[in-house]
Amino acid sequence: MSAVFRELLKKVGSGAHTHQDLTRAEAALALKLMLEQKATPAQIGAFLIAHRIKRPTPEELAGMLDTYRELGPLLPAASAHPVMILTQPYDGRDRTFPLSPLTALVLATAGIPVLQHGGERMPPKGGVPLIELWRALGVDWSRLALEKVAIFLEQARLGFVYLPRHFPAAQGLVSYREEIGKRPPIATLELIWTPYQGPSHLCIGFVHPPTETIIREALHLHGIEEFTTVKGLEGSCDLPRERTAIIGLARKHPEPWQRLRLNPQDYEMAGSNVPWSDLAVAAKNMQQVLTGEAHPLTASVIWNSGFYLWQGGKADTLEAGMRLCQELLKSGAVSQQLKRLQNLMDTL
Repeated sequence: MSAVFRELLKKVGSGAHTHQDLTRAEAALALKLMLEQKATPAQIGAFLIAHRIKRPTPEELAGMLDTYRELGPLLPAASAHPVMILTQPYDGRDRTFPLSPLTALVLATAGIPVLQHGGERMPPKGGVPLIELWRALGVDWSRLALEKVAIFLEQARLGFVYLPRHFPAAQGLVSYREEIGKRPPIATLELIWTPYQGPSHLCIGFVHPPTETIIREALHLHGIEEFTTVKGLEGSCDLPRERTAIIGLARKHPEPWQRLRLNPQDYEMAGSNVPWSDLAVAAKNMQQVLTGEAHPLTASVIWNSGFYLWQGGKADTLEAGMRLCQELLKSGAVSQQLKRLQNLMDTL
């Protein structure tokens, strides 16, 4: 048993009226003791559920991010262009089709490097994770050592940090999610983690507005001035098509914070979000998109990719971003980008 950890646990787990928030340094230490398994399983499970009930503060989230940066993997800088980090909750999706692997291919084709991270199917949701969609595209990131992921990011402008292989200490906490039956605050931490040493642009999905506020303040404490938040599909950064997309833009210029509300109907992109079914159907649908066929998923990818091409500096407007995405798909350039990934996977 860790006596130090016990004192931290007592602070967050003392009840609704007597609990205390941790300092940034205390939160960093608490997560470090959990990742290094110096806290006992009973202590770890108690902390995760107590911290969820209490709710994390921005200072606590910033402290936990300190520990992820200290103990987690970091890919070396691979480009002068900021790497776009497209996030999704690690426990995946089970209602709507995840768009970000195809969006990542479009962005990489246009010259914007993209990095993603995650693991296998994870409790409590157990939805489809990004790694399975990449496998359905013929790219199995789980095979690669971290130094080879760095080669992909440099040569093909795409990379994926795979939790079980590249950050086994964090993978060691996954079983607790099943046992407590709820997402712990670490799930929010995963959305703002950037396992990359160079300039980056973080794109963060959220569901509840208070979560967005905590994320903004935690990133501010880390001195991160440019990032994007999206009230996206199932907590991802995928833009919806059946409702207005609520987006936050943190930028150095011209304003430190802007709120965008993009109604897809204004851009003739309104429609139903493509439902999730299974990997066999997903593989077929993704190939239809890559060959430029008319399909509801194609429209969703154009809407989503157009936005990120615009925000990544490859288009002056959202409309121009969508046109660029259409051109890249119809020309076969995105399909060729996928083939480059597959060929590189075969040689490494």
